[in-house]
Amino acid sequence: MKLTGKTIAILVAQDVEDLEYYVPLMRLQEEGATVLSAGLDLKPVKGKNGLPITPDTTIESLKAEALFALIIPGGWAPDKLRRYPVVTNLVRQMDAANKPLGIICHGGLIAISAGIVKGHRATGSLGIKDDLVNAGATWVDQPAFRDGNQVWGRVVADIPDFCRELVALLAS
Repeated sequence: MKLTGKTIAILVAQDVEDLEYYVPLMRLQEEGATVLSAGLDLKPVKGKNGLPITPDTTIESLKAEALFALIIPGGWAPDKLRRYPVVTNLVRQMDAANKPLGIICHGGLIAISAGIVKGHRATGSLGIKDDLVNAGATWVDQPAFRDGNQVWGRVVADIPDFCRELVALLAS
């Protein structure tokens, strides 16, 4: 298993996109990673489509130096999470340390607020295209790709491509 011994966190909040959370979670577990679901607190949340998620830890307790990678799923949660400095600071620290970041769909909103998209290629839901471009990213309309330490995915339908790119980066 390619990711045994690696700790990866996935950011969660109310109305996270269920599939963009659960599919990468299971794919990373399949590769042997320890995957932590991290929320603003430990209260259970429901995904956008109603699936329950109970955080394992708080975002505040995460330390960039202890994480191998961080995943930012979409849905409506990123627009809420981006308002918390604990979230944007963690994303900024992970990026500064050149640690892998998986960003899909509306997850790019957190990357924008963390100030890490300028000069990078990026994708996501068409709903955030202008936001990414205005933040200095180059919009790329592809299912998934890697730009340095960042793996970008467009939407739910592109999750298989996103997971392939993500696991390839994490295993390299």
